[in-house]
Amino acid sequence: MSHSALRSTLIVSLLVALLAFAAGRTTAGDVPLSKRDAERFQQKVLLINKYALTGTGPARTAVTESEVNSYLAFVARDQMPDGVVDPYVSILGTGRLSARAVVDLDGVRRQHAPGGWLDPMSYLTGRLPVSATGVLSTNNGVARFQLESAQVSGIPIPKTVLQQVLSYYSRTASNPQGLNLDDPFPLPARIREIQVVRPGEAIVVQ
Repeated sequence: MSHSALRSTLIVSLLVALLAFAAGRTTAGDVPLSKRDAERFQQKVLLINKYALTGTGPARTAVTESEVNSYLAFVARDQMPDGVVDPYVSILGTGRLSARAVVDLDGVRRQHAPGGWLDPMSYLTGRLPVSATGVLSTNNGVARFQLESAQVSGIPIPKTVLQQVLSYYSRTASNPQGLNLDDPFPLPARIREIQVVRPGEAIVVQ
């Protein structure tokens, strides 16, 4: 796997597949970001990639919340899908992650025609903050995400709405339907698990 592919997949794993994000502006609970932490994240990805090719025996690499979000802010801004801005991931501990971004919902509406006044998508237009919280479980190189809650502009939304957003923004030529929240996904670079034990830090285990 290339460095670029590993970097992207690692972010997806930690962010829970590209778009479990929400709300763009910094809040009181956010950690400070820096270009130095963005560079640290890049170096750690290089080490993980190198170990996948040459290493033997177990390896553990700690990745902090500041490093991940600094990378998103200073390096990966242009790698986000069009219509997704200001992503931020909170590593909550005990397997739990919370993520957010400002998302343009008009494209989602055009692809999934609202089903009447009872359909939440009938009322969601323009760029709005979207958030999601859940549990990331990983084992033997495979990850799953169990959604606990999702919101748009602070208002709870059903899982089906978040799924529509995820499907739209994770589409590729090889997967035109996009990602499914319930589907397991493989971890790259011989990563066996990602441990989210304590707040602010995840451990990548190869």
